[in-house]
Amino acid sequence: IEAFLCREVLPHAPDAWFDESSVKIGYEISFNRYFYKPQPMRTLEEIRADILAVRKESEGLLDEIVGGGGQ
Repeated sequence: IEAFLCREVLPHAPDAWFDESSVKIGYEISFNRYFYKPQPMRTLEEIRADILAVRKESEGLLDEIVGGGGQ
């Protein structure tokens, strides 16, 4: 516990401490830490294409809603 506190906690919270009487035997495995594989981010071109597609799809939509769509 002392090694974990020094390695993982004290660099972020130098005034941290623990009560030795509250220590319980057990172990926790952080599955995200060891097994998580992040998905690759989309390229700017893919994002731009999506934005342009949505913009094109929504053209004239406001006019249809408001009622000024060329009637």
